[in-house]
Amino acid sequence: MTTFLITGASRGIGYETARVLVAAGHTVWLGCRDRERGLRAAERSGGRFVRLDVTDDAGIKAAASTIDQLDVLVNNAGILEPVVAIGEAAAEHIHTVFDTNVYGALRVTNAFLPLLSRSDSPAVVNVTSSIGSLAKSADPHDEFTAYPQDLYRASKAALNMLTVQYAKAYPTVRINCVDPGLTGTEMMNGFGQPPAAAAAVVARVATLGPDGPTGQFLGANGTVPW
Repeated sequence: MTTFLITGASRGIGYETARVLVAAGHTVWLGCRDRERGLRAAERSGGRFVRLDVTDDAGIKAAASTIDQLDVLVNNAGILEPVVAIGEAAAEHIHTVFDTNVYGALRVTNAFLPLLSRSDSPAVVNVTSSIGSLAKSADPHDEFTAYPQDLYRASKAALNMLTVQYAKAYPTVRINCVDPGLTGTEMMNGFGQPPAAAAAVVARVATLGPDGPTGQFLGANGTVPW
């Protein structure tokens, strides 16, 4: 049986991924900031709740001491706000987005690497977005070139680079980033595909197994350009 931890799992893609993995017979920890929402999500999905705020070092350490077995970490927690053009972004705007989307994934990964190292098939999946692709962002014909979320785009590009560097630093751990596609979560005001469709992509990458790739940018239709 494989044990998963998913951050930002009280709703959206994180919750749906937990539900899919539990239904497939896996043990899933739902890492959630809000205790009440997290407990309800765990009860509905059949998973286990652990309080985990990716911006809180002490809370991450406490979560790591709560879980005694882990095979796959899914860094899903992310934020979209504030909506601000890159030329108008103040330091606090940048920090707000990067603190969750980049530093959060780094904090959680570092905290759980010792536990992952005990697994026979350890893996880390960073949930990213194709708008963080430098190649796609530089393509004037790409459908999301004009997408206004400059800071979100930059944070996902940074997360993609972290994925590559972690994969090189930890060759015994499969570390990939996955773009589940534009998804109609609460964060996106319902615009995009159903969260269950995105969760299927994340779950597929999370369950690739020991012979799966590492250091890759994967999507619903294969590899995404960096």
